[in-house]
Amino acid sequence: MIPALLGRRRPAFALRSERLLLRPPQIEDFEPWALLRRESEAFLAPWEPARTPDHLSLKAFRERVRWAARCIADGRATPLFLLRQSDGALLGAATLDNIRRGPAMCASLGYWIGAPHARQGYMTEAVGALRDHAFGPLGLSRIEAACLPENAASRAVLERCGFKYEGVAQSYLQIAGRWRTHVLYAALRADRRGRVGEAGEGAAFG
Repeated sequence: MIPALLGRRRPAFALRSERLLLRPPQIEDFEPWALLRRESEAFLAPWEPARTPDHLSLKAFRERVRWAARCIADGRATPLFLLRQSDGALLGAATLDNIRRGPAMCASLGYWIGAPHARQGYMTEAVGALRDHAFGPLGLSRIEAACLPENAASRAVLERCGFKYEGVAQSYLQIAGRWRTHVLYAALRADRRGRVGEAGEGAAFG
């Protein structure tokens, strides 16, 4: 059973949705994070890059925590863990990465949810909270996201949160050791485009 995490240490930065607390990873999260990643390995492997052998080590997690703190302090990224407010259970993670200022005012979105918590609306809440933070306090104009064409659950999350299909990127990322084509989505702070999926109807994926 994943232990309760809320109340251990007050995070310097946090977002909330109806059921979730989104805050940076802390070293105390290591055991529930490693457990959730192990439990979800088969569920996540088809959608993620291959992991290094020490991915689940305490040493690697310490570096993850330090990296998250540096990124938030520098304004380069917003890496957040998703915790259920009712019991503090760790559910997954979401990150606004590669934040670009100046003419772009843009960021990239990535996320994962543990297998026991999938298809319960948690990621839609998390992405919605990050979108509102990006277009509000961060002052960004555009958020980009990419996923495999067959990842219907991820595409549904993006579309529910106002992201719209923009095209296809060939050999975009290495997933499970192979270069894979991805579909591209974006959300705009001031969006005057048509319906979700309008541009993507009839698209073919190699």
